[in-house]
Amino acid sequence: MSFTRPGPGWWIYYQYGGTLPERFRDWVLHDATCPSWVLRVCVRGLLHVLPLTALVLAVLWWAGGSWPIALGAVLLGVLVVLRIVLTSSVESVDARLSRHGFPPGHGAAVRGRMDADAAARYRAVWRDGPG
Repeated sequence: MSFTRPGPGWWIYYQYGGTLPERFRDWVLHDATCPSWVLRVCVRGLLHVLPLTALVLAVLWWAGGSWPIALGAVLLGVLVVLRIVLTSSVESVDARLSRHGFPPGHGAAVRGRMDADAAARYRAVWRDGPG
């Protein structure tokens, strides 16, 4: 598959909800349907809370707060964010694809076909026997 990857500036813009130009359309589809799409969604969610996390830690450091409590609070916040991101991952990725001109539900459909193909390859090797 050949596609144009966005540069760092476009990538950050995309991660924070921006719509990329048409030349990145194939990369957006790859981002939403590749085998590591869930990991990419998690990274996107963590990037969204990174500025707030840094601010909270900086204020606690400046105010002389207790570091174990601060780090524990930040860790719990990150875990909550990851849970929310993961529970809405399919819908958020499909909405992102819709903003880039793909039909609603396209990402889920592509991933479903890829999963069906992988299941068929598994059955062919392990259930039916090789060759």
